[in-house]
Amino acid sequence: MAPLTMEQIERENNGDTSSITSLQLTHRALSDVSCLSKLAILKGVDLSFNCLSSLEGLSSCISLKWLSVAENKLESLKGIEKLSNLTVLNAGKNKLKSMEEIRSATSLRALILNDNNIFSICKLDQLKHLNTLVLSRNPISKIGDALENSKSMTKLSFSGCQIEKIGASLVSCTELKELRLAHNNISSIPSDLSCNTKIQLLDLGNNSIERYPDLKVLAGLPNLKNLNLHGNPISNKDNLAYKVKKLVPNLRIFNAKPIELNISKSTSGNVAPEINPPKETKTKHKFEKNGNEKTNSEKKSANSNPESNDAAESNNEKKKKRSTKNEEKKHGDEKIDDADIPFLDVILSESDNHNNLNSNKKKRKGQDKLVGAFVVDHTKKNNKKEKGKTVISGSLAIKLLSPPPDIGTGGSSTWD
Repeated sequence: MAPLTMEQIERENNGDTSSITSLQLTHRALSDVSCLSKLAILKGVDLSFNCLSSLEGLSSCISLKWLSVAENKLESLKGIEKLSNLTVLNAGKNKLKSMEEIRSATSLRALILNDNNIFSICKLDQLKHLNTLVLSRNPISKIGDALENSKSMTKLSFSGCQIEKIGASLVSCTELKELRLAHNNISSIPSDLSCNTKIQLLDLGNNSIERYPDLKVLAGLPNLKNLNLHGNPISNKDNLAYKVKKLVPNLRIFNAKPIELNISKSTSGNVAPEINPPKETKTKHKFEKNGNEKTNSEKKSANSNPESNDAAESNNEKKKKRSTKNEEKKHGDEKIDDADIPFLDVILSESDNHNNLNSNKKKRKGQDKLVGAFVVDHTKKNNKKEKGKTVISGSLAIKLLSPPPDIGTGGSSTWD
């Protein structure tokens, strides 16, 4: 462990520190970064994977807008209070027991605190602009009234916590679009959830929901496109996908697969009708209609040679399996926010899969467009090259919170 010095910064920036607006200082075993307060116009810094035990050394960096201190040794967020311009904070994977300090960071729009030891959520009524809150995998048992005035909230994740009831805790979040509550102890969906009519993605996987009447509130979510109930007792019920589709006609993804595939699988052999039968059925009928069946001689030949017949059947079986596998891979590669997948990976994945099913990936000239970025500034976001180094303008929040740039590229952003 070692402190960061101005000499190091000058050496790495050819002696010019007056124009530095962003720094990436990851994997350096840094224990003290108080020298950063000398950089007057520093707006963003990535200090992930270091040995920081306190943020008080950053309290003088009043120009900071984006800060990542993920995977350090923080037990407190003391020092954040004075960063009045801070817009994005990523302090995931530390040893935090409380989040009280962030109440003074009134400019925050995105707060990432996954994988800590936080037991309760403080009231966030002063954070009027907060639109994204990630508290996945913390020992939180209830949401309470913490989000009572969070009217700007659009993304919430409490996956892998210890929540048993949602109740009326989200009634004020009328702009909510994505709600992730997988891997909790939730046994019923409250009727109050019908107040969140803008929800597009709802992940309730691996909970304790077992009764069909508990799902009827979903009929009040007209914009719901993506629903996950996998791992609940109710997921074993017959014709569940068909019944859910009747409740939510606009649903497109169910349990990480296109709803039509779920319906086709669950209704096979039952009386419930299929909605939009798979294309292969139509193709098969067309094939037979055109008279492309085997000739009598071919049939006789096949019957006289049982080994070749078995081989042909085996090949056909393999082709069918391969086709099914490809189909599922094509439509079912959605990442669900469970205990094995960090939420930040999901942020840059297809968080709104129904757009990906109906639109082509768009590419800018010479530059891929990132999906799932936090929109924290509506100014133009361009990379400017200056004196042999890259100065990032506007898009630093993405850099701080994202995995390598080849993940999650293509398509339009759904994070607003």
